[in-house]
Amino acid sequence: MRIAFVGKGGSGKTTLSALFIRELARLGRPVVAIDADINQHLGAALGLSGQQLDGLTPMSAVLPEIKDHLRGDNPRIPSASQMVKTTPPGTGSRLIRFAEPSPLDAWCSLALEGELSGARLMVTGAFAEQDLGVSCYHSKVGAAELYLNHLVDGSGQYCVLDMTAGADAFASGLFTRFDVTFLVAEPTRKSISVYRQYTEYAAEYGISVRVVGNKVVDAEDAAFLRAEVGENLLGWMGDSRYVRALDRGQHPELESFEPAGRELLGRMLAEVDGTVRDHARMASLAHLFHTKNALAWANRAAGTDVAMQIDPEYVVPIG
Repeated sequence: MRIAFVGKGGSGKTTLSALFIRELARLGRPVVAIDADINQHLGAALGLSGQQLDGLTPMSAVLPEIKDHLRGDNPRIPSASQMVKTTPPGTGSRLIRFAEPSPLDAWCSLALEGELSGARLMVTGAFAEQDLGVSCYHSKVGAAELYLNHLVDGSGQYCVLDMTAGADAFASGLFTRFDVTFLVAEPTRKSISVYRQYTEYAAEYGISVRVVGNKVVDAEDAAFLRAEVGENLLGWMGDSRYVRALDRGQHPELESFEPAGRELLGRMLAEVDGTVRDHARMASLAHLFHTKNALAWANRAAGTDVAMQIDPEYVVPIG
């Protein structure tokens, strides 16, 4: 299952995604965590040191190698340079499976330890000095989109992405690659404005969004969220000494997380596990957005009609 955490900047989506990843690891569920935010803080939220994160190669830094590996022997993609972020898999493409080793594990993945054993972390990468003023952040996030397009994930396997703030995910087809999208919302007008913008865009393509409230300090805050979000509100998080300890760089065990917070994580996991993927619809949306990107920019960038990369008869295996 693929899970996205989105929301207004500063709403706490990185904190909530890190807590959810911790819960999956505690339960022994295999999980790949991907930091796809322009502000790369997921690793720190998971308790990794600066030294550990400095040793992790960003996905964007090995994007040519990722492309060359994933295209495999696909005759529709003669070279890695003609592969773009929305390129879907086809006959001959290499797929990524949880239970099988992948070169990406060595290139740009970090196996986590201790309480997070069984989880792996990948990062899309932050802006480098040479990027400033000449490229957008989607050049980094494209590696994550290719990864999801070629991922075969089965029941009880999870890929969790901490996404860019606001509605920036709609700049590509990435927002259609998820089974569940959790939008983290504060009880403020600004946060609700992002919620409305996101859900308006998502509804156009049949993407449902569940809201997780954060920084809810009293009944008035909770009532505000209920009034603004309605049945999309899955639950909320209040003040937490456990989270404050994490933010100070301490490493308390998840068992010390307040009962209300742990109950919320359980409700979120039930939402994910109760979701049934429509494989045909997900493939159709992948083809739609690849065609859109081909016409908008990708054909010029690749020097060929990349829409021809779509293999209409190909079906991604079900994990």
